Amino acid sequence: MKLRQTILIFFCLSLVTTGFSQTPKPVPPLREQADLQQQWLKLRLEKVLPTLMRRHGVVMWLVICREYNEDPIYRSLTSPTVFAARRRTMLVFFDRGPEQGIERLALGGGSNGGLYQVYRDPEVENRELYGEGQWALLRKLIEQRNPATIGVNISHTHAFSDGLSAGEREKLETALGPKWVSRFVRAENLPLEFISIRLPEMLPMYKRMQETVHSIIARAFSSEVIKPGKTTNQDVVWWMRQQVNDLGLGTWFQTTVRVQRKGSGIPSNLAEDAPIVIERGDVLHCDFGLTAMGLATDTQHMAYVLREGEKDVPAGIQQALRHTNRMQDILLERMRPGRSGNEVLADAIAQMKAEKINGTFYTHPIGDHGHGAGPLIGLWDRQEGVPGRGDVLLLPNTWFSIELGARTKVAEWDNQELFVGQEEDAVIDADGKIAWVLRRQTNYHLVK
Repeated sequence: MKLRQTILIFFCLSLVTTGFSQTPKPVPPLREQADLQQQWLKLRLEKVLPTLMRRHGVVMWLVICREYNEDPIYRSLTSPTVFAARRRTMLVFFDRGPEQGIERLALGGGSNGGLYQVYRDPEVENRELYGEGQWALLRKLIEQRNPATIGVNISHTHAFSDGLSAGEREKLETALGPKWVSRFVRAENLPLEFISIRLPEMLPMYKRMQETVHSIIARAFSSEVIKPGKTTNQDVVWWMRQQVNDLGLGTWFQTTVRVQRKGSGIPSNLAEDAPIVIERGDVLHCDFGLTAMGLATDTQHMAYVLREGEKDVPAGIQQALRHTNRMQDILLERMRPGRSGNEVLADAIAQMKAEKINGTFYTHPIGDHGHGAGPLIGLWDRQEGVPGRGDVLLLPNTWFSIELGARTKVAEWDNQELFVGQEEDAVIDADGKIAWVLRRQTNYHLVK
């Protein structure tokens, strides 16, 4: 309740202090951010982790990594004030049963604000050679608890589940010996699902971030920023990047702005492409993402630069956007927990083709990372399905970037194809229902 009240108070203050024409402030002051993130971490460790360990038959889970070579899940398990593993950090989770719960131990590093018990034994550590004491301590801990299974982060399929480095694995196996190594299980779905599952308490702040995304895009795709015949697409990119920087936010990829016009082919969407001067009659596409408070967004919108005397988008160009809106509907109707990403993809493609839309689906999870943990629903070059990563099942309480695109022949452009890419973040809630985090784009941004 305290967490929700804090977010609500900040949300109300933001509405009072922020004008509609200004970019809303998506996050509170830094200290309050850390407090909220710490509360989220506590909830994830107490509510999400026990269920997942028991679901996947992991009695003890080891997360072992060194400074600057952290396991991908490390930052999802530690406080916002912890920036790296301390030389070597071993996080050990041991299931003592439903009544006693999950024991959380840290060998190396601190307690993360009291969420972990710092496990030390100077007698064991000091009698070992430098740097080897932790391994002896880990073995003592395991011998005391005698777990039936020991989960380790090794995976050929999922990067999020493959955080145990080759060197640390060799050290671990040598330190524990055959008896304990025989109890290792590759806990692929445990880290994958822990990262992917979202707390409802995170959503109000995530909506604020999305409002900021939409506001920056709306300003970028307007006469405030774009002067036809003078402004380049790279000018717009760097204006957007500067807004992000000025707000104290981050990003996880270089923003891109793509320009399409009659008489030219569909350009690539690479950040290193040469600048293009924006002209009247152009169609613009952006790909833009923010990071804040350990969360990431991912959004693609379209704009049209009005010609002299025009008041709206030509009908054929507007129809191209409707095709992608229809693709969004098709996909969301099929995204239900219990279905795999590949199953959703095949079903959606069949319906899209039945409606004669020339499109591509490449939707991905989002949350702690931009390209998040969980099932892929296609890749732009893998419309037949994605082995392994597309076989993962959709879960309740997860977020997705609904990313897709369509090519439509435009009559006003002599039947030249126009690419319209759309990306908007959506939430699958606890009941399995899916909805937009904020809203989707149904009309072009207009540059007058």
